[in-house]
Amino acid sequence: MDLTTAAIEFAVASILIELTPGPNMAYLAVVAAAQGRRYGFAAVAGVALGLTVVGLLAALGVGAVIAASPVMYQALRWGGVLYLLWLAWDGWRDAGESIEHAAIGSSMARYFKRGLITNLLNPKAAVFYIAVLPGFVTTDYAVMPQTIWLSMIYVAVATGIHAGIVLLAGTARPLLEDPRRSLILRRALALCLAGIAVWFAWKTRG
Repeated sequence: MDLTTAAIEFAVASILIELTPGPNMAYLAVVAAAQGRRYGFAAVAGVALGLTVVGLLAALGVGAVIAASPVMYQALRWGGVLYLLWLAWDGWRDAGESIEHAAIGSSMARYFKRGLITNLLNPKAAVFYIAVLPGFVTTDYAVMPQTIWLSMIYVAVATGIHAGIVLLAGTARPLLEDPRRSLILRRALALCLAGIAVWFAWKTRG
């Protein structure tokens, strides 16, 4: 298998994987709908950096160490679950704020940081890099450059899909102009994020 074929096949696999609902998809939809697309795109940038860092660490062998250590894996897993639950609580608590007040109290850096941390605490990302990605590495070329190249392809695919989610979810923003509707929708989104945290805990229990 040549490098071009491997890259194309890996890109297709990445698209299919990223279209599967997960914590990134849910969190970005919540941010875009509740805070607006600007903040959603800031979170997308944070997610992209997080995936890049995890990919580079996996290429250096750190991901394999985490996957092989039940204690480290579980610590990372529960850190991610608790962080998602905290984000859900933060969204529930702020649900009563007006759109204007919420915008004043928010910052691009805040959502960038949250997107970054969500992925650094996601053991599933590390497992993907060490369980799926190696299957697309050809033995005819140096392994490290291929691993980094495929990792960047995955980050690019994920970022494109995440940006699309933000664009679509941002269309719900006008629904928040009515205070009562805003309270209901924001708290519903917070509950959805809490549900994603529970789902994430279940899916990563292995």
